[in-house]
Amino acid sequence: MTASADRPLRRDASRNRERLLQAARELFAERGLDVPMDDIADRAGVGVGTAYRRFANRDEVIEALFEDRLADYLALAETALADPDPWAGLVAFLERSLALQADDRGLKELLMRDRRAFDRVASARERVMPLLERLVGRAHGAGALRPGVTAADLHVVSHMLGAVGDFAPDLWRRYLPLLLDGLRAGEPLPGAPVTAA
Repeated sequence: MTASADRPLRRDASRNRERLLQAARELFAERGLDVPMDDIADRAGVGVGTAYRRFANRDEVIEALFEDRLADYLALAETALADPDPWAGLVAFLERSLALQADDRGLKELLMRDRRAFDRVASARERVMPLLERLVGRAHGAGALRPGVTAADLHVVSHMLGAVGDFAPDLWRRYLPLLLDGLRAGEPLPGAPVTAA
């Protein structure tokens, strides 16, 4: 890194960077990840040259926003872990994380379909899974969760419900209660859960 790269951005440069990120956040949520840099610059009210001075390409913008969304997911999991009722915390995490996906088309594409993001999503999963394991462990400890359900199962449930959003963004709300009934304590599940591999 050069000395100039280590220096903080000037106030106007920092403001432009934030405007670009906000514009990209809105456009990605509305239209998905294929929004051109020109459209992001236009929404931010800056020239495209300014956009490329702040970000070399759209992937850099996606990277910056993905970190923000990951922080949101981690915060949702921490809030769920703080709920004194383990089952309620687990349900709240699923509801809020699915709502986050439904409201952000770009995030959903990143999590489900974008092969460019494979390493990024795998790294995020490594940070989120320990929190999900704690959520699952608490629910098992309270006798609220079906034996054999794992954090990996919750990950799959999230993907399944996210996929129904292709038909209508809020359709997951219809199917979440059905899946929650299946996750509640009862007979052990047959078969083994998915693994990271």
